[in-house]
Amino acid sequence: MTIKPSSMVTDYLVFVGCIVASFVIPLWGKFRGRRKEATKADYVFATGTVSMGAMMLSIARGTLGVRSFLGYPSELYYRGSAMWEVIYGMMLAYPIVCFIFVPVYYSLGITSVYQYLDMRFKSKLVRCLASFSYVIRSLLNLAVTIFTPCVALKAVIGLPYWASIVGITSISVAFSIMGGLKAAILSDVIQGLTMIGVSLVIIVRGSADIGPSQILNVTYERGRLEFFDMNFDPTLRVTTLSATLGQLFMSLSIFGCQQNFVQRYCSMTSERKVIKTMLANIPIIFVLYSLSWVVGMVIFANYADCDPLSLGYISKFDEIVPFYVEDKFLNFPGLLGLVMATLFNSALTMAMSNLNSLATVTFEDFFGQIPSMKNLKDKQQLRLIKLISVIYGVLIIGVSFLIAMLSGVIESSMLMTSATSGPLLGVFLLAMLVPCANWKGAAAGMIFSHVTTLWITFGHLTVSNNVETLPLSTENCRNDTFSPWITKPASMPYLNTANNSYENGPLLRNGSEDTAGIGPVEFLYSITYMYYAFIGSMSTVIVGVIVSLVTADPKGDMYEEHLLHPLAVKISRFFPGRRRLYASSTRLQNEQNGANATSSSSVTSIANGAEKTATLQGVVDDSGNLRIDVGYIEKLNALKNVSLDVTNEVNKGTRL
Repeated sequence: MTIKPSSMVTDYLVFVGCIVASFVIPLWGKFRGRRKEATKADYVFATGTVSMGAMMLSIARGTLGVRSFLGYPSELYYRGSAMWEVIYGMMLAYPIVCFIFVPVYYSLGITSVYQYLDMRFKSKLVRCLASFSYVIRSLLNLAVTIFTPCVALKAVIGLPYWASIVGITSISVAFSIMGGLKAAILSDVIQGLTMIGVSLVIIVRGSADIGPSQILNVTYERGRLEFFDMNFDPTLRVTTLSATLGQLFMSLSIFGCQQNFVQRYCSMTSERKVIKTMLANIPIIFVLYSLSWVVGMVIFANYADCDPLSLGYISKFDEIVPFYVEDKFLNFPGLLGLVMATLFNSALTMAMSNLNSLATVTFEDFFGQIPSMKNLKDKQQLRLIKLISVIYGVLIIGVSFLIAMLSGVIESSMLMTSATSGPLLGVFLLAMLVPCANWKGAAAGMIFSHVTTLWITFGHLTVSNNVETLPLSTENCRNDTFSPWITKPASMPYLNTANNSYENGPLLRNGSEDTAGIGPVEFLYSITYMYYAFIGSMSTVIVGVIVSLVTADPKGDMYEEHLLHPLAVKISRFFPGRRRLYASSTRLQNEQNGANATSSSSVTSIANGAEKTATLQGVVDDSGNLRIDVGYIEKLNALKNVSLDVTNEVNKGTRL
């Protein structure tokens, strides 16, 4: 459906202009010299300068990603609304993250969320395994994100995949190096608002063409609106149960264990603000997520009796949105360019944000553990983080070409996320909610889970299943069905609409095949990828608990009590047996209890207006007494007095 470049001069100008604007606006302060990202804290956390509204929209954009604009409309068009029900699990994940994950590690003063695992298990191995899991998942998902707009750009303007991939990645790397987290969040806001506006324009135009009631009637009558499928067959591609349960575990892993989201939480000024932002984001996510599906309804209702894929005008499911925009809006100068720029910039901002987090995790959890790297100055650390971003950009380019071999945006994204989410979530559940878990159990659980999920995933890719689309029609095609500037590529084959099963690779059956006659291994391979995160998480927890109990060492496994969730601590006290020994977890009280500081075991420091707590290491003996070196206590008291003196001078307005 490629159209002549000469007829798209305005669209090209709008396309380039939007990209330049999305690049310049978030960095305007840097260009004018009003603010310079001089420290690692500025680059990584934006030092608490981002508003709550911007953070809400940024989290929403990070949750849905670029797939919401292309993937979900095509999913409804060709496979129906079953995948919409993942919103149940997504919404359930928000309060769980707010009240389970955030309270545990918000005030720990950590740069990488995986530092928490090191503190809890006192194991570099567990920390590195978790970090490596995050790096692999992020690389795979970033490749999907980068590749998504390339489909539309190739379909509409004939831009080769390699040019789009290299262009998006290169700009993302440059943006990441210059901007840091604050620029990423501001860019998320711009792209989020633009995507909402474009979606609304498509909905209004489609409704004006055939009427809102007709859109609802056609999509319902043609089987695109079917909900609450309670079939418990795990080999079905998606049901209500698999959508809810699978997405719940995927979302918990993303919101609670993924660096790019935790960076956003820590950039806020208080834990209460984090919780308020997350809970307020639930209705926003519901609206934005549903908006993409309404776009799919509008497009399907317009092409219900003359499907472009069946006629050969497009070659992939994900091309239906750009085809519709080209068909209906090319006579509106600049709108097609705006849509293409929205896709391009959405991938760009997602990539930039994730590159920032990837580089931070890689430095803190890998390079930062090398003795020669520990004494680097702040600016040297920042330069190394930016260099790591460039290296990851090159890797993403290579992986993006591999993603082109999979069957679609939704399939690719869900498969990548689900297959890599389980072990990561499982080890955090062990750390926060299982008091008996030790580093041996956590490491064994993660390794077992990774091996299991990878085995199932690669086995799944060897099972050749056809993905059945819902019925398509070309019965009422006329010469004027599509706009006159739409031409069918000569190289594209005509597809037979009588057979609605497309060979798009090794995906999942839709229930048309009888699974009773297959062997247990093939049955395991046929399980829907929606359950992979659940399987991975549960296998990590189960194996981790068993190994921890077998290898338990009451003194060697001691850790600070506040690294557990308070609810887990309370519940554990009801279990029979000897009470667990903890390392010192008491903290300095506020100034009212300052006189008793010598018997306390932590020191409180104030940084950027947010309270951060550094815990004193102590040992509890068999009689329950805390043994701390007196000399160390004296040093802590001296440090506290100096901190109070500095604070008093600052309050008086003294210039330091």
